[in-house]
Amino acid sequence: MAWDEWEQLKASAAERQSTRMQLNGLPPEDRPNAGNPAGGDLTVNQKDLAAIGDEAFKLYNRLWKEARVTSTDSAGTSLTTQGFALGGALSHVSLRWEKQLGSVMDACALISNHMDFTKNAHQGDEIFIQRHVSSIHTLDSGFDESYAPPGKDNPVYGEKDKKDEKD
Repeated sequence: MAWDEWEQLKASAAERQSTRMQLNGLPPEDRPNAGNPAGGDLTVNQKDLAAIGDEAFKLYNRLWKEARVTSTDSAGTSLTTQGFALGGALSHVSLRWEKQLGSVMDACALISNHMDFTKNAHQGDEIFIQRHVSSIHTLDSGFDESYAPPGKDNPVYGEKDKKDEKD
């Protein structure tokens, strides 16, 4: 494609576009958390969290077993002592490989541990919310007059002692 042809294509494209900036993106009704009442709620599925953590743990174990290359260290040292420049390069590559492998393995361990933590944290949050909401319901029932007919005691408070009635 000639340079002039490219310039012509750019100019014709600019003429077809408006002068304002346009960003690619989803329409507002398809964007999560954009005020659409049908979407936007964060849901955490314990099964999904466990699956992600399990896969990260499996990857960590595979990397430990299959990705470590210990023979290159001794080969690099041996080649260097024999006077080959390749020995230093091999040792450098081996060192870089070990550092990068360690970073990937650390990331896998972090993901696995974080998924376990997140699963337990959300489970604890669910229990807390459930207990809190049920105690609010009990408290509300004490103020709701529909629980007992007018002039009658609300059964939420339990039966009065006979001793209290004599006083």
